[in-house]
Amino acid sequence: MSKLCSLSFLLLFSWLVRAQSTTETSTEPTQDSIKERQFLKQLGDGYLPTKYFNFDLRYLVKYNQYEALRTGLGGITNDAFSEKFRINSYVVYGFKDHRFKYSIGAGFRIAEKTNTWLDVTYTDDLQETGSYPFLTDKRFFQLFEPRLLNISLFHKIISRTISLEYQLSPNILTETQLSINDINPTYAYEFALDGNNYSSFDLSMAKIAVQWSPFSQFELAEKGVNQIKDGFPKFTFQYTKSFKDVFKGDFNFSNVEFKTIHQIEHKNESLSEITIVSGISNGNTPLTHLYHAYPNNINKEKILRRFSVAGTSSFETMFFNEFFSDKFTTIQVKHALKPFNISEKYKPQLVLISRFAIGDMDNINRHQNITFGTLEKGFTESGFEINKLLFGFGFSFAYRYGAYHLPNIDDNIAFKFTFNLTL
Repeated sequence: MSKLCSLSFLLLFSWLVRAQSTTETSTEPTQDSIKERQFLKQLGDGYLPTKYFNFDLRYLVKYNQYEALRTGLGGITNDAFSEKFRINSYVVYGFKDHRFKYSIGAGFRIAEKTNTWLDVTYTDDLQETGSYPFLTDKRFFQLFEPRLLNISLFHKIISRTISLEYQLSPNILTETQLSINDINPTYAYEFALDGNNYSSFDLSMAKIAVQWSPFSQFELAEKGVNQIKDGFPKFTFQYTKSFKDVFKGDFNFSNVEFKTIHQIEHKNESLSEITIVSGISNGNTPLTHLYHAYPNNINKEKILRRFSVAGTSSFETMFFNEFFSDKFTTIQVKHALKPFNISEKYKPQLVLISRFAIGDMDNINRHQNITFGTLEKGFTESGFEINKLLFGFGFSFAYRYGAYHLPNIDDNIAFKFTFNLTL
């Protein structure tokens, strides 16, 4: 029922946005149309703006297997409140675990031209085990995040962080973060190390991320840098170091992640995209901070019971919690054909997709009370999407083959909805 409510909300929101975007009919820009475009841009970034405070739509409604329905409010103060100081916070509630989660933070602008901000934040929330969010991607927004519906492996995290955002140059964005974290898995996991079994642990960490967009074009503005052309390829690097015995940290380990995205626009209006992501962990790293390949297949026997919504960059035939790695690489290739010009407003699009993942893990016996495989043989799947058939929804099909092909043919097939909405 909660999933159905979420889909109903998305349909309504999609219709409202389409109605909003078609109200402008004048050929000459007016003050109202400029405000409308600014409003839609902020909405596309995941914010609902008000006079002094922008509500963050990421916290409005979500669903997962641990919390069931998760709903709340959050946001950040805007320039009308202050151009040198900001407050950001959220509070959400999970109806299955009956628990509030929250975050509160404050930031101070140190330098305007380089958009340098110093932030301090306290957070008590959940994080998906095996995920590896890049600091510089934190404003990535999806109205609907389909993978969340079926995630079951989370760990509780209480973090105290201090971070520094700095625009090193128009093409280089950096963020550095220091944090103290209390980690408590919500599942029966223990990390065996030096004769001790850790069911919860503390991590003292330093992290730095660099996003380099060498082919994007920017212009200097009065209040920083504005992007005027989105160029490819883009590169993101991230390094994390965990320190033992610093602020009671339990483990020494380091993680390095890399991501690059490249797009090629063809003369026939088709578009090719390749995404490469890689990571490696060294040291005594618990499963919470290792890697999965963003699987998106529900652990149910019948193919119809696995019918859900496809992600934008997930492995649709890989089951949740099936594989983990301490070193991995994924390659995803998409080729979007020219949209079918059925009418001025109705233009569905066929996208061909192929994905590959390879990985491995040392000292797998350290991870107790949980069973998973590794990816040393290479995981492959291919398929297609037909997008924007109705209200942003479409269909996708993916087939799993190669070394990890399963004996039951149905288990290698993923047939799902897609959802794409462009503001």
